[in-house]
Amino acid sequence: MASSEGNCGGGSRPVVTRFAPSPTGFLHIGNARTGLFSWLYARHFGGKALLRIEDTDKQRSTQEAIDVILDGLDWLGLEFDGDTVFQSERAPRHTEVAEKLLAAGKAYKCFATSEELAEMREAQRAAKQPMRYDGRWRDRDPAEASAGAPFTIRIKTPEGGETVIEDAVQGRVKVDNREIDDFILLRADGSPTYMLAVVVDDMDMGCTHIIRGDDHLNNAFRQIQVIDAMQGVEDGWERPIYAHVPLIHGNDGAKLSKRHGAMGVDAYRDELGILPEALFNYLLRLGWGHGDQEEFSREEAIALFDINAVGKGPSRFDIKKLLNMNGNYIREADDARLAKLAAERIGAQADVELLTQAMPVLKTRARDMNELADGAAFLFKTRPLEMTEKAAGLLDEEARIRLSSISARLGAETHWTIEALEANLKAYAEELGLGLGKLAQPLRAALTGQTTSPGIFDVLVLLGREESLARINAQAAA
Repeated sequence: MASSEGNCGGGSRPVVTRFAPSPTGFLHIGNARTGLFSWLYARHFGGKALLRIEDTDKQRSTQEAIDVILDGLDWLGLEFDGDTVFQSERAPRHTEVAEKLLAAGKAYKCFATSEELAEMREAQRAAKQPMRYDGRWRDRDPAEASAGAPFTIRIKTPEGGETVIEDAVQGRVKVDNREIDDFILLRADGSPTYMLAVVVDDMDMGCTHIIRGDDHLNNAFRQIQVIDAMQGVEDGWERPIYAHVPLIHGNDGAKLSKRHGAMGVDAYRDELGILPEALFNYLLRLGWGHGDQEEFSREEAIALFDINAVGKGPSRFDIKKLLNMNGNYIREADDARLAKLAAERIGAQADVELLTQAMPVLKTRARDMNELADGAAFLFKTRPLEMTEKAAGLLDEEARIRLSSISARLGAETHWTIEALEANLKAYAEELGLGLGKLAQPLRAALTGQTTSPGIFDVLVLLGREESLARINAQAAA
């Protein structure tokens, strides 16, 4: 019985992990989590985390997609070791391994035509049998084929026994070897298949641990056949430890899709306004945990992470939880950094210095950078202010009369501070026998054009005496 031994920590070999995205689209949130887990595992054990771009699908792989992947990983702070490996550049090596297996009698040439294979599958379908290659050329002499006939190279898989994987996440999983057909290593045009290329690259890169989604678990049973076949043919072919991580589902338990918020990492940054440390932390908590702790610094994550603590069941992605976590990180973030990020969203009129000054009161209300920028936009509006419908509804004739009185009182204020302005306006509310809110709400509308904002006295101080009075007077006279 073949088996795949596993001990997390690498045993006698230094830990080497790899992240191997395909550049056929954006860096999906599930792929990003796989990359994070691979990176963290290597860092935890002081090993190496390598990056491989699996760009063999030339029709779908684009340089733009490669750039998006690299940019997303950089934004998340995942710095991989060594040079990035591009699988498409390694085709000669993939071919070399297939030819070595052929020469060693562990692979063979298959001259079955596409028509023959179609007939084979149809017969299997009619007989309600599993559809797999029947090994018709496994023991035949290639001389039986017509001269110059095209052929594929197929591996000879074991005809009995079972293949066992001691998976670091899934536990012991096994398959009857009779279920693994003699799959293709080299196509008729000489190009290597995915199943071959992945294994050759993993072995040549010295990977000790393969951490990936559990949708690749079935592939592992096939890939192990190549590894086992190469033992004795070439040095360095040792089975890695596999860790197949359950996929991410939506909060309703269904497969993650766009309606759940499944987007590329760049969209979480650009469209949703998520901070990298928040997404890092949220992805970390999708399927892994350490007690009841919710937030982890990067250093804590490296110190605590172990693939053994990843659950066997699918984790659930909840965009509301991500936004709440992001809000926490915004409140903890450096004000100058947030000001620069908010200024990028506001545009050329933004004043980074003023935003930095305003950030302590602005960031308490925001769950994402869009909300933060929207909350700061009032600082840079030009007169006459554009009013929301609700804000305009607060500015009736009575409110405008009060705004005139407020302007006169505040204009005479000698100290333009939160404390002095609050005392002044409270005193005026008491004179009128009104609650402070009856004055603050129309004042907020006049100052911001909105019904929501930071505290009204913060707004007055941030806008300054001249601009505040000009805005109040403009609405009082409207």
